[in-house]
Amino acid sequence: MIADEIIAFVRSLGDVHVQRPAPGDGTPAIAWGDTFVYYSPDGSLPRAQPFVTIVTKQYPDEPPAGLDAEGAFRVNVAAGTDEFRARLGRDPKDPAPEGETLEGRIGAHPTYSSLGWLAVRNPTPDCGVLELIRTAHTQAANRFERRTSA
Repeated sequence: MIADEIIAFVRSLGDVHVQRPAPGDGTPAIAWGDTFVYYSPDGSLPRAQPFVTIVTKQYPDEPPAGLDAEGAFRVNVAAGTDEFRARLGRDPKDPAPEGETLEGRIGAHPTYSSLGWLAVRNPTPDCGVLELIRTAHTQAANRFERRTSA
């Protein structure tokens, strides 16, 4: 899979705002080339966290992620505690097993796993990332409904 296929899939879910930072748009340079997906029924950039990100480079506050190879990227998904447990069989706050790799398979996000984030580097069509994104989209919609109906 390539990042554009994942972005097209997310857009097909509807009610999203896809932000793709680039030079000259006022976003920080570190974010240029990455993608941030927010739940947003009106299509505007909301004051909320994204539920999916696609990163194309190593961020300075993370352990090495293998994103220095040509075309490499990582999909990060706000899965939540229940989905995290269902997928990995452990609590998000538990330490990751030694040597866990994210290449082509869903695993704990290297920095934000304790918040229920999952990730996959260079996803394959059968790794389950699209189903995971669909679940995260539903969860983001539910959070939005709770916030706006309160």
